[in-house]
Parts: sequence; C-alpha cells; structure tokens
Amino acid sequence: MSNNREARYTSAGQALGGARFRNRPTASGGCCCPIIVEGINDRIALQSMGFTGPIEQVNRGWDQSRFIAYIFEKYGILNKVDQGTAVILLMDWDRTGGHLQRKIGERLEAFGMKIDHETRMELLRAMKPESRTVEGLKAHTEKLRPYIDSIDLEGAEEQ
Repeated sequence: MSNNREARYTSAGQALGGARFRNRPTASGGCCCPIIVEGINDRIALQSMGFTGPIEQVNRGWDQSRFIAYIFEKYGILNKVDQGTAVILLMDWDRTGGHLQRKIGERLEAFGMKIDHETRMELLRAMKPESRTVEGLKAHTEKLRPYIDSIDLEGAEEQ
C-alpha cells in the first residue's frame, strides 16, 4: 500500500463502506451481515462510523466453542439476503487479533460457513501505520467517514 495517507484512508474507507452496506438491516436496504469483533470498544468504534446492523463480540464471557456454535446456529453458512459471506470477521491486526482471526475463522469454516476476511486484510494494509486495532479506527472516523459514505450512500443518509 502506498505511503500516501489519503490513498490509504480512501482504501480503508471503501472497505468499511462495503462492510457497512452489508451490515445494514434489511429494512434499511442492507444484508444484515453480522460483523464479529473482539470487544465492546470495537463495537463502539464501528457504531461511531455509522454501522447499524448486528455486531457480535467474541469477548462476552463464553468459551470459544460456545461462541462458534452460537454464530453458526444464528447465521448459517451463507448470508440469507445476498448469498454472500455469512459473517465479516474483523479482529484487530495485532498479534492477538491475528491469532483470533485464524482460529475463529478456521472453526467457522469447518462448519462450512463463508467468512469475509478481506475487510480486515484491507484495513491491515491501509491503517497499520495509524492503528493496529478496530477500536483505534474511532480516532480516524472524521477522515474515514467521507470514503465510507461514498460507498454506502444510503447509510450516510440515515445518519
């Protein structure tokens, strides 16, 4: 990825815009595709960028097996609206987040679930100099929001 900050914000914002569009409730024209994050501060960061659909937290006091079973039972193999990936797996792009992304992704995929790993990979490439966490994106909301809104126009209008 280019060292050009504007290009990196554009890339990150477009990835987030696509995720926000898929995450939006069906009543708002989205696919209600859930995003799986590590904790509450990650949820708050996404909501600050206009995400209004389901956001599931890994850190909720459950063991990983229970969490995996819950996600599979609730969301199934494919998204019911657009037949795309069932969930967007968005762990931090630090060492712990990478481990969680791999382990949870492998376990969900063992059930046959289709998982979006690309959103995280794009954020890793674009935002690593400024942030290594989903929570850290909140500090960049003002700069990312125009790019997010350019991809997810209807989500921007709801704000």
